[in-house]
Amino acid sequence: MKHRWIAGALAACLLLAGCGEAQEASAGSAQADAAQAVSKELFAMDTYMTVTAYGENGAQAVDAAQEEIERLDALLSTGSSDSEVSALNAAGTAQLSDDSAALVSRALAISESTGGAFDITVYPLMQAWGFADDAYRVPPDSELAALLARVGSGQLDWDEDSGTLTLGEGQAIDFGGIAKGYTSGRIMALFDEYSVESGMVSLGGNVHVYGAKPDGSRWRVGIQDPADSGEIAGVLEVTDCAVITSGGYERCFEQDGTTYHHILDPSTGRPADSGLASVTIVSADGTLADGLSTALFVMGAAQAVEYWRQHADEFDAVLIADDGTILVTAGIADVFSSDRPFETVAQT
Repeated sequence: MKHRWIAGALAACLLLAGCGEAQEASAGSAQADAAQAVSKELFAMDTYMTVTAYGENGAQAVDAAQEEIERLDALLSTGSSDSEVSALNAAGTAQLSDDSAALVSRALAISESTGGAFDITVYPLMQAWGFADDAYRVPPDSELAALLARVGSGQLDWDEDSGTLTLGEGQAIDFGGIAKGYTSGRIMALFDEYSVESGMVSLGGNVHVYGAKPDGSRWRVGIQDPADSGEIAGVLEVTDCAVITSGGYERCFEQDGTTYHHILDPSTGRPADSGLASVTIVSADGTLADGLSTALFVMGAAQAVEYWRQHADEFDAVLIADDGTILVTAGIADVFSSDRPFETVAQT
């Protein structure tokens, strides 16, 4: 059994360059020296997180980021009966706060754009498989069939003007597929507000960087080898963007010799069997990157590549197949490196 916090801690270590300074600052420390990294580590959204900022306002920015993470966690967590999402799921309808309303609008847009490969209404399926509470099990076909009837964003009644969402019969939602990406985007806005020189946040498998490193060089973000948690499959050198990875290795369990992972295909109710082991999305938009990392994993390589070709102005991707093959879209091929051979995917 692989617990999600272990996967999150491993993913947080994949920021290869520029994190050495952050690691020198102990958890919860704050330093005013602009030449030093100000860093905090915390556990929220069911994963370990690190927030780092450089500059004379770094301490204030990191403190504000921690408050924002904790605020959004309390608002969006399905694991808390006091959260807005839990209240919505219990009542079946609610007038949502600005953050939840923004997430619903983005989730519905991503769902429509990806043909339903991303869908926030899969939560009852996540519960059935035990991914909501780590009580893992393989649901019988009859149970999955009944639950699939409740899956589909088309069954949601969303009044964007009033911010009121009404669920379909038996439905429940979960923002887990985009909440961390949305959160990292909010932290980038705070970094801008506090005029930090540069910074980064690692939220489990989500890394978002602000500007370049203090020395002007790019941040180096490693992509975990899906087959070996101790190895790096490749490195991206980036500035001002989110680098978000979804992989079946992050949360999974084994039963009767078969491994089942948490990325469910909304069309089957089962763990996606797309031939992909991980998908990394690079985008300036953290929410989009988070949602697409799931959607493209569900799609599989051929459909994911075609989708990228239609939306290449919004994101780039690194796709790692079950057999270890690596595909890198053209927009980031010159900033990706690996000890292994990889194929660059052209736009046409």
